[in-house]
Amino acid sequence: MRIRWGRAPWLVAACGVVLAGCASFDDRAAGQTFEPAPQLTAPAGPQPQLPEIDGSSDADGGSRPSAAPTPIPPPQGCTDFDKAVIATCLDTVSAVAALPNTGSAPSALAGERKSGRVLQVTGGAPAVDLIDLDVQPTGDGGLTGLALSPTYSEDQLVFAYITTATDNRVVRFTKGQQPKPILTGIPKGATGNRGALSTDGKGALLVATGDAGNPSAGADPNSLAGKVLRIDTSGNAAAGNPTPGSRVYASGLRSPGGLCKSADGTRIWVTDHGDAADILYRVGAGISLSVPAWTWPEKPGLSGCADGGDSLMIGTSLAGNVQQLPITLDGSVGGQPKPIMDGKNGTGYGRYGGMDPLDTQYAFVGTVNKDGGRPVSSDDRVVIMQLQPSPGGGSGKD
Repeated sequence: MRIRWGRAPWLVAACGVVLAGCASFDDRAAGQTFEPAPQLTAPAGPQPQLPEIDGSSDADGGSRPSAAPTPIPPPQGCTDFDKAVIATCLDTVSAVAALPNTGSAPSALAGERKSGRVLQVTGGAPAVDLIDLDVQPTGDGGLTGLALSPTYSEDQLVFAYITTATDNRVVRFTKGQQPKPILTGIPKGATGNRGALSTDGKGALLVATGDAGNPSAGADPNSLAGKVLRIDTSGNAAAGNPTPGSRVYASGLRSPGGLCKSADGTRIWVTDHGDAADILYRVGAGISLSVPAWTWPEKPGLSGCADGGDSLMIGTSLAGNVQQLPITLDGSVGGQPKPIMDGKNGTGYGRYGGMDPLDTQYAFVGTVNKDGGRPVSSDDRVVIMQLQPSPGGGSGKD
């Protein structure tokens, strides 16, 4: 396969394409006091720049080189020679949030579960520390969710889901500001403290909460545990929730690993760790999460997810692969999941944590190899991966 490079030299994992995208975390909000965010339109997503690729098609419809590709050398210390890797030597990247497109290189925020550190990571540049959140990483908690404000280009707000000494909570911050709690009192327990964040595409923030080790909490309408909550940027119940004045949007979670939506906002997904299986749910307003979209009895440790339109990608924190599920025209799961990026076809990064789409074709994913895996010298890392499968599913494991 011969690649004629464009202007942006960022090779994407397992697909041989080039990206151009993303942003800097600017200083315009530093020193300001926070007010509820105005009702504004979210910024447009970044647009990748593709290279021209010459190569023959394989039986699955994917592009296959005529000669064996040059092997990527193993990492040397914090230097990683894989062009899909944009950040190295981090610690347990449980949360990522793609930054909007204002620059020449892909850029995201990366959150470390155990330390509470949030960094800006950019292809071709050193990672920059933004804030250290005070977290307690026991009981699968810590810093487990990041999301940009629905109106980030105007207010520069970032939201984080964290575990503290007394509770689980959502805080918001921007560069130069101390974090401000906006939703506190989410129950904390010996387990079930993991949470996840996303936006709904309609100006609200979605918050997936664990059951804090109490299986009955998910069904209790008066508890914030075991729920998908829908709130505004001040932490109040968002307008249009199933029960006016209640933050509860859907109920029945145990220990969520990831929360994501389709580009048009018509589909919302949440991954969960159940007693007998890992579970994927499609979320709907007022719905009890009792009918899975798919289950994994082998419990691979479902983590972050990203909806690419034709397929849904879900990282696994134990099995060390990405589960690729086909999505039908009506938005349901259309067949068996296919494990990819598992190291068996030349592309794999170990255990996966947080995931966030850059657009409908690419996503950032963090690794969590320092949390029980087999880290290499450059772990943990932030990687750019392809969301769209090749025609016939050619990018996965045979």
